[in-house]
Amino acid sequence: MFIREICGLKNDIMNRRGFLKIIGLGAAAVAVPVGRCLGQRTAAARGRNRKLNFVFLLIDDLGWTDVGCYGSSFYETPNINRLASGGMRFTDAYAACPVCSPTRASIVAGKYPARLGITQWIGGANEPTPYRHYLPLEDVTIAEALKEAGYATAFVGKWHLGSKDYYPQHQGFDVNIGGDSSGAPPTYFWPYKRRNRALDELPAGGEKGEYLTDRLTDESLKFLEANKDKPFLLYLSHYAVHTPIESKQEITDKYKAKAEKLPEPEGPKFAPVYGRYRTRMVQDNPAFAGMVQSVDESVGRVMKKLEELGAADNTAVIFMSDNGGLSTVPREGPTCNLPLRAGKGWLYEGGIREPMIIKWPGVVKAGSLCSEPVTSTDFYPTMLEMAGLPLKPEQHVDGVSLMPLLKNKGRLERKAIYWHYPHYHGSGNRPSGAIRAGDYKLIEWYEDNSVELYNLKDDLSEKHDLASRMPEKAVELRRMLGKWQKSVKAKMPAPTLRDDFKVWKDSRAIK
Repeated sequence: MFIREICGLKNDIMNRRGFLKIIGLGAAAVAVPVGRCLGQRTAAARGRNRKLNFVFLLIDDLGWTDVGCYGSSFYETPNINRLASGGMRFTDAYAACPVCSPTRASIVAGKYPARLGITQWIGGANEPTPYRHYLPLEDVTIAEALKEAGYATAFVGKWHLGSKDYYPQHQGFDVNIGGDSSGAPPTYFWPYKRRNRALDELPAGGEKGEYLTDRLTDESLKFLEANKDKPFLLYLSHYAVHTPIESKQEITDKYKAKAEKLPEPEGPKFAPVYGRYRTRMVQDNPAFAGMVQSVDESVGRVMKKLEELGAADNTAVIFMSDNGGLSTVPREGPTCNLPLRAGKGWLYEGGIREPMIIKWPGVVKAGSLCSEPVTSTDFYPTMLEMAGLPLKPEQHVDGVSLMPLLKNKGRLERKAIYWHYPHYHGSGNRPSGAIRAGDYKLIEWYEDNSVELYNLKDDLSEKHDLASRMPEKAVELRRMLGKWQKSVKAKMPAPTLRDDFKVWKDSRAIK
């Protein structure tokens, strides 16, 4: 099997000339199935005695309430809702970081970002704490583990875990379509402002009006078709719904009309936060709604293809986001995370709590709900156990298999989940760390060593700081957080922090 690798790009993720050197590689180059040469087999026969397939759907910047089955009434997501009705929906699922690259690394490597040293989105400023700008090749990924077990593996979409030498094809993926150092597309419409616009770089597509979310889906369907007779991992990592906020005009117009019919909100549409920062309080952005719809349509197309190939009953589908919705920024953020506080960039719930769904036909009860706290490091061991493969505890050291939850056979043996984000962010966030143990969550601010304590069961919106009323609990959680920071060798910011740095510039606000 010959695989054409995606060409290298300079590590300038927001340069319009440096987005996708090529967007359509790999799917056409995978091995052509030989089933027809040996006699056509039925879909049922293909499904018997087969290893479990995986489709991992990762959406960028999708907030906890940006999906209908999680409470949105403005965004329309019938296909994601249908996915949830056929599987398990997690109410307390978390990203390992409030920004993209660290969470993405935690998913494929099964380790906390602090342990990996990737604590900031790659390409972001170092201050006040330096961080690693790539996922080390010595870290075995879930793709490498499945590939060793005979799986065909494909990565489609946003990677953002290092420059050319650290692209997906070097981390266990047979096929890499569109995965590079880019954190966001210059535009969602063809030709995507590539450095090289030669049409022969694109094996198919590349026409005026082509939309990136659709194109990535097209390439994903080609991979599924080409690998229907072997176990596969399709990792479809959409660039949407990250900025720039662009949707197809006809869909945008649809939501403009819908927004005009919304009743007047009881309060302001934007609430001031931390001086010049504002939080969107209503979901009513037509273009953002259009992007969510296109993602939902992508999910529907993938699910339909699995049905057509007779692979639906033997495929586990996982749906997740990499951080909270973008709501708190100096300008108007595109979405609203209420009832959660804040959004992307923050360790409040709005920045880290995610919509998460796992559909596993024949095992996971359709329409089931799970309120157990889980996090993005858990996918690696979970997928290994789902595939019937031995665990790799030395690799996914921070992950816990979710098998007891998926089979409804008990709870997880884990005392707490941790976060470490020692950076400033354009949302207004300051360097901080956090821990959730049971219903309690503590946030530690590294600038002044202050803490906040919340009971999430009683106060999901984190409005009532209990640190002064429950000092013993605050001390307990802070000690646990400190012990964990030492165990993963978390890099802490300089003691002087903001005094050592210039005023944070708006040009670096949102990446």
